[in-house]
Amino acid sequence: MMKYPKEYLDEIKTRLKVSNVVSKYVQLKKRGKEYVGLSPFKNEKTPSFTVNDDKGFFHCFSTSEHGNIFDFLMKTQNLRFGEAVKTLALQAGMRPYTFSKADEERENAWKEYTGIYSEYVNFFHNQLLNNSDCKNSLEYLKNRKLTLETIKNFKLGFVKKNLNLFYDLEKKFGKKSVKECGIFYFDEKKNIYVDRFRDRIIFPINTISSLPIAIGGRIMQKNSFFAKYINSPETQFFKKGNNLYNIDRARRLSNISDQIFLVEGYMDVIGLNNYGIENCVANLGTALTENQIALLNQFFNEIVICFDGDESGYKAAVRAAENSVKELKPEKQISFLFLPENEDPDTFISKNGKENFLKYYQSNKILIHQFLFENLKKQSNNSPTSLAILEKKLRYISNSIKDQYIKKYILDFFLGKISQLTPNLSKSKKFAIKHVASLSTTKKIYNESISITKEQLQEFSILYLIINNFNFFKKNSKLLSDVDLITIDGMNILSKLKELINSNDEINLNMLPIDNDMLIKINKFASVKHISKNIQRDEDKIKEIFSEMKKDLKNLILERQILELESKFSKNMDQTTLDEIIELKKLQNNN
Repeated sequence: MMKYPKEYLDEIKTRLKVSNVVSKYVQLKKRGKEYVGLSPFKNEKTPSFTVNDDKGFFHCFSTSEHGNIFDFLMKTQNLRFGEAVKTLALQAGMRPYTFSKADEERENAWKEYTGIYSEYVNFFHNQLLNNSDCKNSLEYLKNRKLTLETIKNFKLGFVKKNLNLFYDLEKKFGKKSVKECGIFYFDEKKNIYVDRFRDRIIFPINTISSLPIAIGGRIMQKNSFFAKYINSPETQFFKKGNNLYNIDRARRLSNISDQIFLVEGYMDVIGLNNYGIENCVANLGTALTENQIALLNQFFNEIVICFDGDESGYKAAVRAAENSVKELKPEKQISFLFLPENEDPDTFISKNGKENFLKYYQSNKILIHQFLFENLKKQSNNSPTSLAILEKKLRYISNSIKDQYIKKYILDFFLGKISQLTPNLSKSKKFAIKHVASLSTTKKIYNESISITKEQLQEFSILYLIINNFNFFKKNSKLLSDVDLITIDGMNILSKLKELINSNDEINLNMLPIDNDMLIKINKFASVKHISKNIQRDEDKIKEIFSEMKKDLKNLILERQILELESKFSKNMDQTTLDEIIELKKLQNNN
């Protein structure tokens, strides 16, 4: 039986968090550093199944099943090992491994390629630290406030002019492999191979599993006609649009941080790290790509794009927004952070420190859809032609979004903002949730759409049904007598609705005494709205659906109480707590 290379399997495991794989089949909840859920191996009502991303495994306490992501797919989806590998490789964005001769040759070439880069990086890192001829370069880095620990962590190096490793590496790896790695180029005039990074500080660019595959280099000569920064050329193993600087270190922080800062340069990443902000990466001198966004989405819930505070930084941000908006997902978020003019992340944090940087981020970040609208609005002069072009561009952006739910809400936001610019076209004829919301309200709605609880969703449906069938509930007010909601907002709204229903006053639905922000949320997130219009004249159907919704909400309340008691019981093993759990489960079964 042919075996997959260990490096190939390790790369898949590195790229995929266990919780991401398992959550496609098991509903997980975060508890401390672990996730818990109901066992996929047996029917149960109390969660006994755990996932640990740090350790890379799942464990089921009720069945003793245990393993990694490959084991999980094999055991739950009845797949053979090879099928599990192919499935997960596709999910990780990796090519399939087919055991052909070409695969074997590629695997050998990969080992030589990473071997060459490893030796090159280690050699010049040691030169920077230990060779007195590199003293000026080491002092330059220290003057940039980099500590020795930071220099070592990032394996920075300096390539001395005329110090050429080509022939030494050729003896070990072969001329063809050394030529194809991109570190050296052939000088036809001198008939020699020249080091591409000579007289430069070098920044190793690693794979997600920490193997060096490319290099960035910064020139040390002042007023040089050479480019300030250069990267390794693209090879069969290095594509700029598929990689990010520092992704190997940053992804390890995904269990303790929801955010990842995406910056422009190597020194921005290192400068932020130097002040304790390690959850940061840099793109590699190209426009942000879908592959880079997809890679970050594997590990983080919010991508914060923080480019330089100048015109070129702003233009880069616009390109990044246009390229990345299509990758938005309900549970993910992309924000932009614009620093003061002529500042970059490295200089800003050096002057202001970590706490002020984070405060600035919290106060000044702007969500991607808001940024895109504000940028395009600047190009409009409010003439009919200009507004038509604006709407066309905004609809095009919305249509490019892959996720259907996000597409819907982003388009809703854009159209709402346009209707603010054209108030005479936006007159409502009957009771409805106002379409147009303020910028802050819409921002809140977007944020809430990725974090609304099951209890809130159920409450929204109950309130939606009452509001849109008000006359029915006025005639059947007893149906509301045993309705208990959970959230404070829900209880307040229900109380106001009951007051109106029980009063003898004439009801004007356009003047409901309910906060408009809440009305917007109810209208947007109530799942019952998709069937509500079809049952408005069928009173029996309204009663039936309302009864089912009340039961569902009661079960959610019971479920929450049971989980809280189970957590308490796991700590104190108290018999009284256990009795309470048993009683609540009986109620849940009878409901």
